[in-house]
Amino acid sequence: MRPRGGEEPGKAAAEPLPCFVPPPPAPPGGRLPVVVLVSGGGTTLQNFLIERARGGLPIDIRLVISSRPDAFALERARRAAIPTLVLRPRAFADPTAYGAAIAEAAAQAEAQLVCMAGFLHFWQVPQAWLGRVLNIHPALLPAFGGRGMYGDRVHAAVLEYGCKVSGCTVHMADNIYDHGPVVIQRVVYVLQGDTVASLRARVFQEECVAYPQAIRLLAEGRIAVEGRRVLIVPPPTAPRPEPLDGEPAEGVAP
Repeated sequence: MRPRGGEEPGKAAAEPLPCFVPPPPAPPGGRLPVVVLVSGGGTTLQNFLIERARGGLPIDIRLVISSRPDAFALERARRAAIPTLVLRPRAFADPTAYGAAIAEAAAQAEAQLVCMAGFLHFWQVPQAWLGRVLNIHPALLPAFGGRGMYGDRVHAAVLEYGCKVSGCTVHMADNIYDHGPVVIQRVVYVLQGDTVASLRARVFQEECVAYPQAIRLLAEGRIAVEGRRVLIVPPPTAPRPEPLDGEPAEGVAP
């Protein structure tokens, strides 16, 4: 979630759209170094660990940063032998200072990507990191986003509104709540008998697919950003091998 600040009610921001620069791709056969930001139980972090173990997520989690010292996500990280760090927002003068501390920790870990995974505190993303910070939201943005819209609050609002579909959105984080360019969205139907718990469970199943998919695309260098639009670039074509001595070239009759 990213807050909108300084706007008059009912008026759009006049500031130009910032430039989002994706991280460099992982080297062939290598892993993209990432930092994960958490505030709670760490279910999204656990999904990353599962997908990494399966070979479906080419990342090297260099550090897990929590805004709370009692977050169970820290224990998940320790069990996986991942370094941890607690950065409490109240220890910093303002969101800019908090963001600078997070960015410095990520830089010291030599990370190329920061993944917000249930991180519930605002931090000012430095210009140099725009395009290299991902967030996931449990609805189809721009619907049901904004300040204070997270977790079960989102699912309750979807049900109250009577929506027929919901889902999740992976987007590049900027400094406005739930506002940055959309990378991946996945949809679920809202069923007539749904509760907050049942809708949450189905949306989270799609989150477990969408977030790794977005990270894989970045690791493969297949993301380009034009304004607000994220373009998915086709995978590069493998070069054709040179013919062996005496072997005809492809398309040439012997």
